[in-house]
Amino acid sequence: MGHLNLPASKRNPRQWKLLDIISAIFFSLVLLFFLLVFTPLGDSMAASGRQALLLSTSDPSQRHRLVALVELGHHHNPIEACPADSVDHMPCEDPRRNSQLSRDMNFYRERHCPLPDEMPLCLIPPPLGYKIPVQWPESLHKIWHSNMPHNKIADRKGHQGWMKEQGPYFIFPGGGTMFPDGAAPYIEKLGQYIPISGGTLRTALDMGCGVASFGGSLLSEGILTLSFAPRDSHKAQIQFALERGVPAFVLMLGTRRLPFPAFAFDFIHCSRCLIPFTAYSGFLVECFLCVLILYLPNLFGVNVKKYAFVDATYFIEVDRLLRPGGYLVISGPPVQWAKQDKEWADLQAVARALCYELIAVDGNTVIWKKPDGDSCLPNQNEFGLQLCDESNDPSNAWYFKLRRCVTTTSSVSGKYAIGTIPKWPDRLIRGPSRALVMKNGIDLFEADTRRWARRVAYYKNTLNIKLGSPAIRNVMDMNAFFGGFAAALASDPVWVMNVIPARKPLTLDVIYDRGLIGVYHDWCEPFSTYPRTYDLIHVAGIESLIKLPGSSKSRCNLVDLMVEIDRMLRPKGTVVIRDSPEIIDRVAHIAHAVRWTATINDKEPESHGREKILVATKTFWQLTSASH
Repeated sequence: MGHLNLPASKRNPRQWKLLDIISAIFFSLVLLFFLLVFTPLGDSMAASGRQALLLSTSDPSQRHRLVALVELGHHHNPIEACPADSVDHMPCEDPRRNSQLSRDMNFYRERHCPLPDEMPLCLIPPPLGYKIPVQWPESLHKIWHSNMPHNKIADRKGHQGWMKEQGPYFIFPGGGTMFPDGAAPYIEKLGQYIPISGGTLRTALDMGCGVASFGGSLLSEGILTLSFAPRDSHKAQIQFALERGVPAFVLMLGTRRLPFPAFAFDFIHCSRCLIPFTAYSGFLVECFLCVLILYLPNLFGVNVKKYAFVDATYFIEVDRLLRPGGYLVISGPPVQWAKQDKEWADLQAVARALCYELIAVDGNTVIWKKPDGDSCLPNQNEFGLQLCDESNDPSNAWYFKLRRCVTTTSSVSGKYAIGTIPKWPDRLIRGPSRALVMKNGIDLFEADTRRWARRVAYYKNTLNIKLGSPAIRNVMDMNAFFGGFAAALASDPVWVMNVIPARKPLTLDVIYDRGLIGVYHDWCEPFSTYPRTYDLIHVAGIESLIKLPGSSKSRCNLVDLMVEIDRMLRPKGTVVIRDSPEIIDRVAHIAHAVRWTATINDKEPESHGREKILVATKTFWQLTSASH
């Protein structure tokens, strides 16, 4: 029989229809994926899903009534205690809530706060058997086991010198995974390559810090290290660090900038922090068509050459934080690590693209120095890295998504490179050039320094606050401005977490330039720390923390803010609050409801204005046995 020759367009009509359907479905799914992941539609859907997931069973109207009664002083009984299983509760790092969120780039391990009406209004109790913490400096080496009876780290990491249980204590030999023989000899080795001693380096960031033995050991060198780690499977590593009296903060490098200004740290350290500096394929965000070009031809059997993409987003974020002329130390994977040759090669290539000077590769430790001036990125690089444009404020870092562009020194006014700022301790009292961002900034800086020297002397000599004694080690200033309060305490055996409210002028860069540390935060949300971590909490102008800038309207309420202060404060800890007499009266009502004993005092004679000062002590109460 003969064959009928049909035109090509008439052949196998069902086959072509089926392929069209498959292609249409594939394109639709890809488009939906990009809409959900990279547009506000996905964010809003995720937010609504989280809201449904996280809704509290409590009645918001009843909560509002209780808040109003407490503020007016009409609630005569203390606010009730939270359940016994909440002794370590951090509202914004709650694994029960966050486990439902996306794992992409560790989004679920970042801050995710409940709405105020979803938070129970109750006071976090101490654990059964809690004792007043061991005082500094003894606390660097041992703490009470009963204050945080979490044996997981001691069981898993004791052989590496992290910590061990010994009688009623946890003891800290000073070791770490990459330095099991102790941080001291490890730091001594680093000192062969970088100026550990002498005041050239002052502010350091330790990423993925464990129990912060590295930062604790650097204190004797005059280097103030802010150590961070997420709330993870070890559960309490930052809690142990703070109980030891070492500066630390719960934090995750995920999808957002870390809450610090540009060019803040003289020295950044990662010892087996396992941050994937070059792991994520950011080109998906930048180029939707790249996906189609690379993958769709395979559907039709066409071979297309594939290109390797390396996303250096995390390295770029570290670069944003590192001061020009500063040092980056990475110890552990992937540095000359078995089966991580590609990761190690990518890491070196990114550092070269940013013009970092390779100081040394010593075993599994690499040391780089950041260039003093702008990066050489105008030259071609294999990662598609670009310089940030002028619209990017590199110090805007509160809930700010990570950028894949490199911060230039020309985008930040002032002199802040290593070698151009004074050595420690001279830099503490010299007016940093970054203060000039504000009108008459240097005059404001000097006046603020003098003002807080007078005020702190009054606190010690007249109000009898135990600053300068072993009773106070961990201190927070909730409204730090230029860090004058912390600077006045520089000779005392304390460290101060300087908090710059995210809606106020972003002066945190000045604080780092003078050799102090701190973070951005919005006080209408809980802080990223464990309960019972500060000995003294100080705030000047407490009402300003909850007000809309330039408005008399409040964004949140004083009751929730003071309950949060109570959560952060150790039993027998001290609170100092300065504000107008009217606000201090309201604060005194709330102080009674959160079980503080408080006195209201006049301001120091040299100060102007109508301020009053409330000084309160958190009482040491515990749950009754019936509550457990």
